[in-house]
Amino acid sequence: MNSDAIREIAPQRALLNALGLTKEEMRKPLIGIVSSQNDIVPGHINLDKIVDAVRIGVAMAGGTPLVFPAIAVCDGLAMGHKGMKYSLITREIIADATEAMALAHAFDALVMVPNCDKNVPGLLMAAARVNVPTIFVSGGPMLAGRVGGKKVSFSDVSEAVSAFEIGSISSDKLQEFENKSCPTCGSCAGMFTANSMNCLTEVLGMGLQGNGTIPAVYSERIQLAKQAGRQIMELVKRNLRPRDILTSDAFHNALTIDMALGCSTNSILHLPAIAHECDIELELDIVNEISNRTPNLCHIAPAGDTFMEDLYEAGGVYAVMNEISKLGLLKTEVLTCSGKTAGENIADCVIRNNEVIRSIENPYSKTGGIAVLKGNLAPDGCVVKRSAVDPKMIRHEGPARVFECEEDALNAINTGSIISGDVVVIRYEGPKGGPGMREMLNPTAAIIGRGLGAEVALITDGRFSGATRGAAIGHVSPEAAVGGNIALVKNGDIIQIDINANTISIKISEIELKKRKEMWKPRKPNITSGCLARYAEMVTSGNRGAILEINSLKPKM
Repeated sequence: MNSDAIREIAPQRALLNALGLTKEEMRKPLIGIVSSQNDIVPGHINLDKIVDAVRIGVAMAGGTPLVFPAIAVCDGLAMGHKGMKYSLITREIIADATEAMALAHAFDALVMVPNCDKNVPGLLMAAARVNVPTIFVSGGPMLAGRVGGKKVSFSDVSEAVSAFEIGSISSDKLQEFENKSCPTCGSCAGMFTANSMNCLTEVLGMGLQGNGTIPAVYSERIQLAKQAGRQIMELVKRNLRPRDILTSDAFHNALTIDMALGCSTNSILHLPAIAHECDIELELDIVNEISNRTPNLCHIAPAGDTFMEDLYEAGGVYAVMNEISKLGLLKTEVLTCSGKTAGENIADCVIRNNEVIRSIENPYSKTGGIAVLKGNLAPDGCVVKRSAVDPKMIRHEGPARVFECEEDALNAINTGSIISGDVVVIRYEGPKGGPGMREMLNPTAAIIGRGLGAEVALITDGRFSGATRGAAIGHVSPEAAVGGNIALVKNGDIIQIDINANTISIKISEIELKKRKEMWKPRKPNITSGCLARYAEMVTSGNRGAILEINSLKPKM
């Protein structure tokens, strides 16, 4: 740096002096550590330990670590009330705030320390925007609980509530589920949204091996954080940036392993949104293309009886990647934050337990864990976690039971108004209509808890928790609030679902559909102020990842 430049930044150095930084620290690369630690989210209460370990790693490798915060909402705590309207919106708030902090303070690199729900995709979006060398190290998954000698997790509590209400378990057993299902800190123990996104961060090349699977309470998690702190300095030396890693091929890999792992349907919201920040458009149609050729190798809860700790012990994400690579389905030359290619990373990673990670010769299914359905009910598509659907519900036809919000549907389920064969339709819960596209674990858990998982489907323009299982079909696009055909469904309409054929339709004529369309009128917004109102103005449909668009910036045609 020349003398003129040194004089010009004297004011900034004065402020760094106020932080207590030495001249030696100022000469080193300034590494921003984005900490999502807080005292309300179970997956985030341990992040102070992770951040401390990252600090040590950065300092050991010759950088100056500086911590700043990111918010995080616990979807489980927000579930079932107005708070859930604020979950998805935090993805954009996190991305915006991190972008502002990182660019305002001219950090040389970033280490992201997220864990639960919208925190991970929000920080991945920010990483793509800021585009300085970046690495991720999550807080890690929770250990499974134990009830009656069986492993359980958060979703089991929700299902136990309905089981208690119909008298199939006692109040003492419900209390046992409540007390024992979430035994440690960490992101909830199944392949729910947080763990799905942390695993896919490994696949995308933005997190080191074990980022998605090493349990939160293991010492190895602290070691991983120190390693990430050291590795960010290597990325600085190489000037290896997120957009060098987050390529079209990397997103192809993420969707492929998403199918093999059986990840949350929320990944089909978040991957397109992250790709969008990289100027890459992921169309929903590619999901079925990849799913149709990718075998599903894992049934992690809620799809099965194994948990994140089991996936870790069985070889983790890299073992799944290595197995899938035998079919030639991965782009193995993509760069990763390890400094190596994906192929180099996974070369020696083998499956250690074929009950947890099946071989390509013996998959759970020959097709992937997620399917996109289209038809006159969802012309732009909707999403289902196929690997968590009872085989009896892969094809289903039944009468619609229509509800204008989650609460009304849940009340109908809990009072026994929903019967075998019904198709529950919950609308006006989409990105604009909610607003906020609420997760709906409670209605799906109530269906399962009442023993209707093999008999009742649920369709919504909202979305589901990663803990949801059953014939739960979400992200219906276009949504009801913009006049999508889901707004035109009437009670008693016959709905046909064929997951293997990727179709979903209302059995009415095009003439009748057009007639109903002409009669439809928009509803008044239920929230007209604050950040939710601004969100509703700018948010797009679920099939586009619920990304935000500013109408005034759209090019004039």
